[in-house]
Amino acid sequence: MSNKITGKEYPLAKIFSSDFEYHIPGYQRPYAWTEVETGVLFEDLYDFFQTEQVDNYFLGSIVLIKKDDNKPFVEVIDGQQRLITLTILFAAMADAFEKEKYKQDCKKYLIEEGNELEGIQSQPRIFIKERERDFFSAYIQNGDLDGLEQATLDTEAKQHIKRNCGVLRERLKDTFKNDEELFKFSQFLLTRCFLVSVSTSNQESAFRIFSVMNSRGLNLLPTDIIKSKTIGKLEPAEQLVYTNKWEDLENTVGREGFNEVFTHTRTIFVKERPKRNLLEEFEKYVMRMTSPKDLIDKYLVPYTAAYDQLKNSTFSATEKTDEINDLLYWLNKINNYDWMPPAIKFLSEHPNDSAYVLWFIRKLERLASYLLITAQDVNRRTDRYKWILAEMDRRTNHSLEKPLINIELTNWEKKRFKEALDGEIYTMTAQRRNYILQRLDSFVSDGAASYDTNKFSIEHVLPRNPAADSEWMKLWPDIEQQKYWINRIANLVPLTRKHNSAALNRDFNTKKEKYFRSKNGTSSYALTTQVLGIDEWTPGIVEKRQEELGEIFLNRWELGEKPFSTDDHPVFNLVGRGADAKGYPEYDNRFVVLKGSKISYDMTNGIPSSMKLKRQDLIDAGIVINQVFEQDYEFTSPSTAASVILGRSSNGHKEWTKIDGQTLAQSGY
Repeated sequence: MSNKITGKEYPLAKIFSSDFEYHIPGYQRPYAWTEVETGVLFEDLYDFFQTEQVDNYFLGSIVLIKKDDNKPFVEVIDGQQRLITLTILFAAMADAFEKEKYKQDCKKYLIEEGNELEGIQSQPRIFIKERERDFFSAYIQNGDLDGLEQATLDTEAKQHIKRNCGVLRERLKDTFKNDEELFKFSQFLLTRCFLVSVSTSNQESAFRIFSVMNSRGLNLLPTDIIKSKTIGKLEPAEQLVYTNKWEDLENTVGREGFNEVFTHTRTIFVKERPKRNLLEEFEKYVMRMTSPKDLIDKYLVPYTAAYDQLKNSTFSATEKTDEINDLLYWLNKINNYDWMPPAIKFLSEHPNDSAYVLWFIRKLERLASYLLITAQDVNRRTDRYKWILAEMDRRTNHSLEKPLINIELTNWEKKRFKEALDGEIYTMTAQRRNYILQRLDSFVSDGAASYDTNKFSIEHVLPRNPAADSEWMKLWPDIEQQKYWINRIANLVPLTRKHNSAALNRDFNTKKEKYFRSKNGTSSYALTTQVLGIDEWTPGIVEKRQEELGEIFLNRWELGEKPFSTDDHPVFNLVGRGADAKGYPEYDNRFVVLKGSKISYDMTNGIPSSMKLKRQDLIDAGIVINQVFEQDYEFTSPSTAASVILGRSSNGHKEWTKIDGQTLAQSGY
């Protein structure tokens, strides 16, 4: 088949004529332009119409598959967002005109009237995706715009169609006072606005063009291209079924949410921080390892369901749902979603084991809280969660009786966590200190309170700058003692924002009665209600309170237990690019990799030739079979071991770590 590519610019009058019969393939993404893109399109068109009297307006390019030059049938590979939005614009213009002839003239660009003498059938100009086709035909192409108000909007695409139609109807009404003004704009639109039609006769060639000519439409998400490649590999008879599955998933969590599912899926497979863009890594590490059917059925379907429950705190089961969803509420209050990949993988594999799910989510919330409160950056967080993912892959039979180990905090992590909680909380960022106070308040109130971020604030009981002649200076004469306690959790209480600005430096009893206490005699927050029951705010009271609050953290986050600690043995871990290895340092800088360790799928182009040869030697000698070490093996250095295992250059002293992040170098090796 010819790969010839042709391109030609056409005015919209020609684009929406009997020369073209547009069909949107089932594997294409749904219509996704929002009111923003639609409004920008109209404003750009109108501004050009107002300021340029001669020049033509370029609307961008569309990419088509046209197999027969003698027939108008074309498949739209790129440009459906513009074509559909322009169709909605023509429908809105037809509705806006008072004169019936102008109305009918506009409708010609929506539906081909047909001509029996020329053998042209009466039909729509554009056949959008099957799921929205009847809806689009009934309300847009047949001009029943008012009927959209009562229409069933069961997909995101239908919602976008309705909203964008409303935007365009409103803009036309506000912009043009009469038919004459709208008529002039319509002439400009049809005769001076151009699209470049780029066509080829086969899909492969069209996709090559598609990747570089998305110049003006909605920015492609990686999922759009992944969808095209995945659905395109299926047998034709299966494509529609799996397209519907795909779009059901996208409708469940929304377009952006579905893209997040893919980001998390990449992390589940790769277990390493991204080095390249999502599309490239997803193709290399996920699509290459799965068939198109398995990608959808075994991964995307359960992962999307898990993501939806996790993100919306809507876990559903016969028992323990309230406890699980309460923990998910707190996970979602954390300022990142790096915890999501292990949670998605776990929930998709144990959807019906409520007891184990509760155990896992409780441990995960503790770990996520530790990483937030101790201010671990995104790289550190990703590295910590990857050990959980690696263990889930390695121990496929884990259960509540034999649970995951790597999700537990190590002794070193517990020590850092307790030090942070015992430290100067108020000096932390607002997000971190608010989370600590809210979480502690929830522990004290047993989850009975709710927390509105917009109204929540923190007040010092002992003021930061008490007046020299105040009651505070009599109770707290030691300035150094003031400085030590002022920003610690025992001296902090949560308030609603409207009270906070007034509390200021008043004495203790005034603060309690006027600012801490509500009309019913208590406070919205359990921590503040506790303070209301204290008669005098002395150093001894604050010190005792600090100990009591510390015990609450200790008990609720289980910071005193020791179920597992990497401090107990010298084993270090290495995960990434499909590799998962364990080993320990030996004398003279040597490093032993343990039997069962797994090397990466492949090697990068930049790996040193000596590492490439070493890797091949291990395979040829039968020490590594099917990516797995069949016996313990001693390398000359940690870096050599890491480079061979990861298939890339590596500094072993930094990349071999305990699960809590301590590297070989930090551990004294």
